[in-house]
Parts: sequence; structure tokens; C-alpha cells
Amino acid sequence: MVTPFIIPILIVTIVGLSGYLVYRYVMYDLLCKRSVNQTLQKYNIKKTPSEIIKEYYNNKGEEISHKEIQNIEKIF
Repeated sequence: MVTPFIIPILIVTIVGLSGYLVYRYVMYDLLCKRSVNQTLQKYNIKKTPSEIIKEYYNNKGEEISHKEIQNIEKIF
């Protein structure tokens, strides 16, 4: 008797959770990257975000690896 209620709830939960995860880990990153690129174009900046990060750390006198630059770029 309870089974007809549990199956639809399970299906909705799985679809909702998978939709959230796709948004959080795919769409959100793409939207953020697009927003940063549009802002750079708006102010006529010819550098990529990774070049800006690398230049910032070089000016501070710190060495930073390519992987660290990618992680910082992903965070911001």
C-alpha cells in the first residue's frame, strides 16, 4: 500500500538531486567563466584570467604552478 507513494517520491528525489548536481558542477562554472570573460571584454582587457593571476603572483614575487593557477581561476 505504501509502495505507490514511495516510488514517485524516490523518482522526484533522484531527478531533483541530479539536476542540482548538474547545475552546481557544470552550469555554474560555465556561467561564472562567461561572466568573467564578458567583464574583461567590456573593459577592453586583452588578457585571460589565468594570465592576470600569473602576473599578480609574479608581481608579488611568488612562484605559482599552472595547476595552482587553474585552481584559483576555478574558485573565482
